[in-house]
Amino acid sequence: MQTTTTHDPTSADRAAPARTTSPVLDLVIPVFNEERGLEHAVRTTRAFLDRSFPYPARLTIADNASTDATLAIASRLAAELPGVRVEHLDAKGRGRALHTVWLGSDAQVLAYMDVDLSTDLAALLPLVAPLVSGHSHLAIGSRLSRASRVVRGPRRELISRTYNLILRGALSARFSDAQCGFKAIRADAARELLPLVEDTGWFFDTELLVLAERAGLRIHEVPVDWVDDPDSRVDVVATATADLRGVVRLLRELTSGRLPLSEIRDHLPLIGDRRRPEPGSGLLHQLVRFAIVGGMSTIAYALLFLWLRGPIGSQGANFIALLLTAVANTAANRRLTFGIRGPAAALRHQGQGLVVFALGWALSAGSLWLLQTAAPTAPQAVELAVVVAANLGATVLRFVLMRGWVFRTRRPSTHAPSGAPTEGPVR
Repeated sequence: MQTTTTHDPTSADRAAPARTTSPVLDLVIPVFNEERGLEHAVRTTRAFLDRSFPYPARLTIADNASTDATLAIASRLAAELPGVRVEHLDAKGRGRALHTVWLGSDAQVLAYMDVDLSTDLAALLPLVAPLVSGHSHLAIGSRLSRASRVVRGPRRELISRTYNLILRGALSARFSDAQCGFKAIRADAARELLPLVEDTGWFFDTELLVLAERAGLRIHEVPVDWVDDPDSRVDVVATATADLRGVVRLLRELTSGRLPLSEIRDHLPLIGDRRRPEPGSGLLHQLVRFAIVGGMSTIAYALLFLWLRGPIGSQGANFIALLLTAVANTAANRRLTFGIRGPAAALRHQGQGLVVFALGWALSAGSLWLLQTAAPTAPQAVELAVVVAANLGATVLRFVLMRGWVFRTRRPSTHAPSGAPTEGPVR
């Protein structure tokens, strides 16, 4: 089927064009002013799909407002080659092109690849097969896998690895390669996620993957053989700057809790899937966050204790410092460790947190009393060491109580009316 259509890029939804049969795969090649390499890429890819790909597949050229002969070449190829079509957008942006074409496609699996054919097409079937079988929701090509073979300059290698480290540190991303131009997504997952993706440029990929991961979707990674295009016209500095702005924006949105990610996972079952813990609810993840919050609380406690000890004495300083840091600790763990946002049950959580604080205070006060009874002339450094050690000793108890009591996820009752609100982490 060969069609040429013009789209309003501000339109979020379009009706899928009428077709007698729907392909399993819709493979999109986003292009902007690619008149030199487009024909070779399209003919090579279409020949591979016809010869070596076992599923019915369409090849869609998404023209991003090209100003050269790209659209004319694409239209000619669509008229000549079965299974090739072209869609034209009046505004630039790879993310905008993928958003438009994917939401309008009738295929079961949606994918895209770069026009420079940097990625070996042999990886296409391993990319798509887990989505067709129902094993995964998304699949990405990874150039950072040990099984990958990559040819590119040290500058781009350094930028790519640094960017992925930033994603891991700032957004807790677990996927290995956000920027490889070789990705696929199930159509039902795309319909859930794409309305939440704001970026229309190069950060589109990263935003889509982070939201999918936070929603608890399964991302399959495929090692790829990849050769850098020496003629690439991507402005690496401008792209990296835009990506960093995107990271800051996305982190702010995720922290606010406004994105409705918690419901998405329930809408997208997998074949033979067992319900997994929500993202960030695993024990190891919570322990790491709890330890970070606890370390900051301990530092704040020590500073407050030393500041207040002179005016009000050791016991008073211990109580006030513990109380203030306990309130801040409960609020921080509520949001960062256990992923609960919004005002619902916040007062109850603080009340339960104060009970946990009372147990910790009893432990530290008792330790301080024992020290003052056994060694009333002990120096200030020993006194501080004892109360800090007592607080660290109470950390295990605090974590157990917070995880199992204060912030325990309460699952909805089977008798609750439809739409009734339930407590639990919102991620």
